[in-house]
Amino acid sequence: MEEIIKKAGVLIEALPYLREFSGKTFVIKYGGKAMIDEALKNSVVQDIVLMKYIGINPVVVHGGGPEITTAMEKAGLKAKFVNGRRVTDKQTMKIVESVLAGKTNKEIVRMFNTHGGKAKGFSGKDGKLLVTKMLDAELGFVGEIEKVNTGVLEKHREFIPVIAPIGIDLDGNTYNINADDAAAALSVAVKAEKLILITDVSGVLHNKALVHSITMKNAKQMIKDGIITGGMIPKVLSCMTAITGGVKKAHIINGTVKHSLLLEIFTQTGIGTEIIR
Repeated sequence: MEEIIKKAGVLIEALPYLREFSGKTFVIKYGGKAMIDEALKNSVVQDIVLMKYIGINPVVVHGGGPEITTAMEKAGLKAKFVNGRRVTDKQTMKIVESVLAGKTNKEIVRMFNTHGGKAKGFSGKDGKLLVTKMLDAELGFVGEIEKVNTGVLEKHREFIPVIAPIGIDLDGNTYNINADDAAAALSVAVKAEKLILITDVSGVLHNKALVHSITMKNAKQMIKDGIITGGMIPKVLSCMTAITGGVKKAHIINGTVKHSLLLEIFTQTGIGTEIIR
């Protein structure tokens, strides 16, 4: 009986959030170990399907870096990175598109449909969703988003969109886009309530303790002071881009924790770091 009462308590705690977020859009960047481990994959997909059922409109943007590297190695190519970005020549770009817009995207859509959801896969090339320009000639076909055309998503509102971060320029060239950057740009374009980045770490740490909530001003200072470092910097910057563009809150959460999305959104303390204006 105690366990049953505890479950009822969890639902009661979630009630204000269910009321607040019904009808709102959340953009979720899906990446890290939660894309590899089967139990974690199922956990993330179940969380997002539940969101859709209770009236939240989730938009999913996925990564796939390890799968791309594996496919490159099979093709006899060696991955090269500059400042954390994959150098992408024409041959590499073909592999990137094949993995992200093909294998990975289809696998995620299949999982949603298996778990009772209704998902549809897109790449940023569909309907010129992500119009892109070259970021840096040194990196090759790595793109920076210039414009987001949401028309193709609006035509399929009944589906959970699952988006591969592939862009296209005005000349028809294809580009590899950082998934965090793509998620941030999409969150602004769809006027999202939240941007949520799923990672392999708990969020922003200070003196080994999790920082549950920080303002943009504090986040900038923490970067300047060397508290936020390494791979966390671009994630925080993506969050700040989203908030500057009108998104109310951005979250960085640990996808290696089962049901991390539900724990972050529907509990008072959450489990990750939220960044607010």
